[in-house]
Amino acid sequence: MQKLLFNDRDRFRAQALFLGKKINLQNLENYICLATMPVIVSVGEHGCAVLLNYGAVVLFNLEPVEKVAFLTKLSSQVSGSFANPETEEVEIHLNVAQSERVKEGKISLHEFSVERLQIVADILAKSVVLSHYETSLAGVFDQIEPFAASLQRENRSRRQSRELLRQLGTTLLVQHKIVGQVEIIDKPELLWEAPQLENLYLRLEDEYEIRERHHALERKLDLISQTAQTVLEFMQHSSSQRVEWYVVILIVVEILLSLYDIIFKG
Repeated sequence: MQKLLFNDRDRFRAQALFLGKKINLQNLENYICLATMPVIVSVGEHGCAVLLNYGAVVLFNLEPVEKVAFLTKLSSQVSGSFANPETEEVEIHLNVAQSERVKEGKISLHEFSVERLQIVADILAKSVVLSHYETSLAGVFDQIEPFAASLQRENRSRRQSRELLRQLGTTLLVQHKIVGQVEIIDKPELLWEAPQLENLYLRLEDEYEIRERHHALERKLDLISQTAQTVLEFMQHSSSQRVEWYVVILIVVEILLSLYDIIFKG
């Protein structure tokens, strides 16, 4: 039987935040755990929070003071905290008559069960992670363009090579994060135990365009990686050509010296 929350309410606000690179879920203390996969705990008098180990947290029905107190306490468990965490808010309504979906910026649910809130949290968390990397990759695009233009020039510096390698490293880290840790397009394990909630998950996934945004992000990552690799290979090729020219020049000089010996000293 599903456990119900917020029995005295017909609506409340939810907020998702991408706090950092990782949340240590092993050291959570003084919280009542309502469920796992993902972890959901009681917070404040009438609220709760879903915590994802890849750095996201989703808060339900928290007062501003409760939110600040909870995030302050949680900060010690967050690794690689972001200075300006990506955030997204939505209002959740109880609506038994209509289908469960997002309408006019509000999520309608048949009941406020723990399992349904876990599904909502999964989607909201993935959405803020995508927003974070969509913004950061836009900046990478601005930086990578001058390097692509450098293909037309001869004076490419070592600093450019190092910067390109850094961009490649950033790209690989983003790919590892969204594919290996967040598993953006994978369904949550909860659906194995509650398959009746799959339609809700698919509707929310579609409304927040999770798959479309993920594929767009992957295309950008591939383009950044290919551009950086192409420029690096071109720079390495140019460097090889310079070495070859140095060798040719030395050979020519040696031949000239030999001819000088033959003509003037022979």
